[in-house]
Amino acid sequence: MTALSVNLNKIALLRNSRGRDYPNVVAYGEKLIGMGVQGLTVHPRQDERHTTRQDTRDLARLCKRYEDAELNVEGYPSTEFMALIMETKPDQCTLVPDAPDQLTSDHGWDLEQHFDWICELARQLENIGIRSSLFIDPDVTQIKLAAQTGVDRIELYTEAYASAFPTNDYSDTLQEYMLAAKTAQELGLGVNAGHDLDLNNLSEFLTIPGVLEVSIGHALTVESLELGVKEVIKRYLEICHS
Repeated sequence: MTALSVNLNKIALLRNSRGRDYPNVVAYGEKLIGMGVQGLTVHPRQDERHTTRQDTRDLARLCKRYEDAELNVEGYPSTEFMALIMETKPDQCTLVPDAPDQLTSDHGWDLEQHFDWICELARQLENIGIRSSLFIDPDVTQIKLAAQTGVDRIELYTEAYASAFPTNDYSDTLQEYMLAAKTAQELGLGVNAGHDLDLNNLSEFLTIPGVLEVSIGHALTVESLELGVKEVIKRYLEICHS
């Protein structure tokens, strides 16, 4: 079974667009937990253009009330971000190599350049009992380096697969992800995945064995406008649990 973690960034963005606390991000997250999702994800960027540092604190308190709901906080490991992680102690911290002004995550870590730093961050997270994950491309060389840093998991950046899927010429790309996941698992790393996965392409992606968690936000929010959130969550859970 693959856990579904819903990224709440777009819900927060909708709230921020009117300057009111509507929709309330925590209440929406709790509603999703009630529908059966196993996790919530936030990416509190420095400019707080969607989820905020306070959202992270509030969602951490929410998830601690539910035994089966995890909080995944992702972001660039600045001093400020790591202080927030140490304060809120989410279940999982996903380290992402984003610039402060980046529109969305669009590449994985270059561990040849950042290896020592990631090793230190992994130690910090381990010392306070937080599962660590690295946002990474399906690159076997990078995955082998990731296994040496001390992180617990990788999150495969799935944009290449999602872009290829509508063309029906994605088998080679999917094989790259299969090899990446297999390599990670053989080296003792758990495998998560995320970025532009949706109701159309997720089931085929999950033919990759052993994917522990998928994080989905933008597509899920758009699909909820068309189909209703209850129906969308039901369909995702059916795919993840099949």
